[in-house]
Amino acid sequence: MNDPYLNELREDFEAYTSQLKKLKKKLLKANSSETQAKIIKQIDSIATKMENNQKQTVKVTKSRIKERKTKK
Repeated sequence: MNDPYLNELREDFEAYTSQLKKLKKKLLKANSSETQAKIIKQIDSIATKMENNQKQTVKVTKSRIKERKTKK
């Protein structure tokens, strides 16, 4: 399904994934527990954004499918 909004959500999700990879590397290199705690908070925040992104994607996909069915 080629939908501009869904494409935007997909791009956002890919950006979150990229950020998580970078944070994972930082976490593995971090020495202090304070730094690790900050990185973990950032990871949690991104994970929440990813969850919301996925929920929105599901809603929009269902809506688009419903629209297609009603047009036929």
